[in-house]
Amino acid sequence: MIPVAADGPGRERGSAVVDFVLVGGLLTMFFLAIIQLALVLHVRNTLIDAAASGARYGTLADRNAGDARQRTGELIGTALNDGFAQDIRTREVTFQGLRTLEVTVRAPMPVIGLIGPRDWLEVRGHAAINR
Repeated sequence: MIPVAADGPGRERGSAVVDFVLVGGLLTMFFLAIIQLALVLHVRNTLIDAAASGARYGTLADRNAGDARQRTGELIGTALNDGFAQDIRTREVTFQGLRTLEVTVRAPMPVIGLIGPRDWLEVRGHAAINR
């Protein structure tokens, strides 16, 4: 009987499984982080678009700031969820030298599972007032 050396062919038996688990876990976390980022960016862009559209709607000749709030909430509720339209504020401000209607939306940041930040998104939309 010939003894097998410590660094012979049987030494690396099972190492492929360990490699797979380590690399697979890392790739899974990387994939989930990309999905989380994509979700946050989607919600942020949707809120910005709804705020800007609501501000433009509120500056029409027969509309006011209350109409802008309502329109923004409807757009957010249609595109996302009513939970994102809980805190909508409007006010008149001077933005870049123009009198504008500003619509501010403050919504919870979407989180997948237990990863990701637990914070709030705050976005603003502006439209010039021509009255």
